[in-house]
Order: sequence, then structure tokens, then C-alpha cells
Amino acid sequence: MELRHLRYFAAVADTCHFGKAAERLHMAQPALSHAIRQLEAELGAPLFTRTTRQVRLTPAGEYLLAEATRVLDSVEQSMQGVRRIADGRLGIVRVGFTGTSAFSQLPRIARAVKRDVPEVALEVHADLLTPDQCDGLRTGSLDLGVLRPPASGEGIELRTIEVEPLILAVPADHRLAVEPEVSMSDLRTEGFIVYASKDSVVNDAVQRSCQAAGFTPQREHEAAGTAVLLALVAGGLGVAVLPASARSLPLAGVVFRDLADAGSVELALAWRADNDSPLVRSVLDVLETAIATEPHPFEVSR
Repeated sequence: MELRHLRYFAAVADTCHFGKAAERLHMAQPALSHAIRQLEAELGAPLFTRTTRQVRLTPAGEYLLAEATRVLDSVEQSMQGVRRIADGRLGIVRVGFTGTSAFSQLPRIARAVKRDVPEVALEVHADLLTPDQCDGLRTGSLDLGVLRPPASGEGIELRTIEVEPLILAVPADHRLAVEPEVSMSDLRTEGFIVYASKDSVVNDAVQRSCQAAGFTPQREHEAAGTAVLLALVAGGLGVAVLPASARSLPLAGVVFRDLADAGSVELALAWRADNDSPLVRSVLDVLETAIATEPHPFEVSR
């Protein structure tokens, strides 16, 4: 039995008329009648009772119609699924996020994907450093990354999506907590809490900002991530200079203040240059449109 035989049978069952069914199927009536007879011979049972005035389903035909409808619907759904996958409209995209970027970028990325490609699911991998994301993109364990340039290694494409100013986090009882804006030179005598990774782009930006203000930061403590870093600040163990998206992590005992001259750090959307997956390209198109049209809350002059 072939699928075409089920389609022929379903058309005749729906119309109860060989001529109308043949017209719907764009085939000659004799050919359709012959195909139905072949199907009945293969099954060993009549599917229709035929008179000069009407065509009706037999009990066997009624049973086959229910089964044929289920099979044909399943085939149609499968074909639609294949087309959606081929068009990049269905599947799972694995996205890496570095540091606080999940707080500033994940919500708008998720909204854009849900709105424009609702059958695409995001698999989120948070707190990944830029080198780890680049490795993941090259090995295929990640499809997209939200990281802080520069990308490590070759073969990675970047699209800047945010420019975040650096801000100051101080204990609530710190002398600078009452100031609306602080200069880097005000931090000359402070102990700094920094990220533990030697590859931290934020640490490098803080180091440059301090040197531009005429001093070298005194590193008091290191933290593996932003949450721990802010907890150390709340404990009065030092101050921290970090991206503005850290404001998304309010913590009792920590006060955030703008820095007049601390510079900024970039966030970029990253993908493997030779990734030709329709799914990844579809999501990239959606995100690039969202980036171009939605406001960037942290953008500053460069």
C-alpha cells in the first residue's frame, strides 16, 4: 500500500463520487477506479458499495477512513515540520552568556525569538567567559554567544549589541555612597574587588581606567562571578568597578554610583563564521533586527 492509494481512497470517501474525487485529484476517473480496485484487492475487502446512483463506505471502508485520516494528518505534520526546520523556524538554539549579560540581554533576546520564531527554543548557558564561548562556538556545543570582545581565536563573527558604561559598587556605609557621581581618581586609595579570571575583559577595562586616572588599582579580593563580587562589596571588603548591567542584581548593603570617567565595555553577539545552519541564520536575522530597532539602555559615546 502506498500513500497515494490512501489519498485516492480518502478523496473518494470524502466526496462519495468517483468523478468528483478524480477531478479533485487531477486524474482520470478510470485510473482512480483502477487504483481503488487495486487497493481493495490488496486488502482483501471491499471498501465501497457502488450502485449507479451512489457510492457508500462499507464497514471496512469506514475503519480504513479513520486510519487513513490519522496517517495522512501525521504525514502532513511531518512534512510541515521538515519545512520549518529547513526554513530555520523550528529547533533548539544554544546560547552562551557572559557575566551580567544574561540580565541585560536574555530578556530581549527571548522576547524577540518568541515573537518572530515561536517554535524555536533557547537553551541558555550562563556565566561563560569569552574564551569558553569561542571554544564552544568552534566545537559546536554553542550556536550563538553573547560575549565581551575581543573574540579569542579565529573563525568567529561579531556584531556589537551593547556598549555598557562602567559603574561603581560600594558598601552602603562607604564615604562615596552619598555622592551622585564619582571620578576614578576618587578611588585611588580604595581596595578593589575584581573578577578572578585572568581573561576578564572587565578587569582589563578597569585597569586601563585606573591607569588613565594616574594610579594602579589595589586588588584586595577576587570573585568568580558578579553575585559573589557584590556580596564581598556588601561585606565591606572593598569596592568594585563593573558593567552597568550589574544594577540588575540589587543586593542589600550595596550602592551603585555612576563613574564620570571610567570608560565602557562592549557586548557582542557571536557565531561561527562558517555556520550555515538555517536555524542559526534565522535566529540571527531576528536578533539583528531587534538590535537595530530596540533601544540600548546602556549605550554611551565611544
